[in-house]
Amino acid sequence: MNVYDKAYELAKSLRESAEAQALQAAKQAVDGDADAKRSLDSFMERQHKLHHQMMSGEEPSPGELEQMNKLYEVLTLNPLISKYFDAERRFSVLFEDVNRILGEGLKSLLD
Repeated sequence: MNVYDKAYELAKSLRESAEAQALQAAKQAVDGDADAKRSLDSFMERQHKLHHQMMSGEEPSPGELEQMNKLYEVLTLNPLISKYFDAERRFSVLFEDVNRILGEGLKSLLD
């Protein structure tokens, strides 16, 4: 058994999963609506900046976090963006589950 072949097979399975297909379709729907795309891109950019800030050891202010939460709530009023966020969340759960399973399978190596 070649581990690399299995890894590529797993990546292909993730790409072809119902969750990944739904995420791709939701992203295409958002991209097809200029206002939704602009709003989502702006939100994602702000989210990325906050994540980068936190990874650098800086904590965002409570005001920044509250502002992001409010913006998220407003964005979810758009059905296209709401569907995208739901699809993204479902794919994220799948990906986290796979990572957990891999971690549990390798845990005995570290014990």
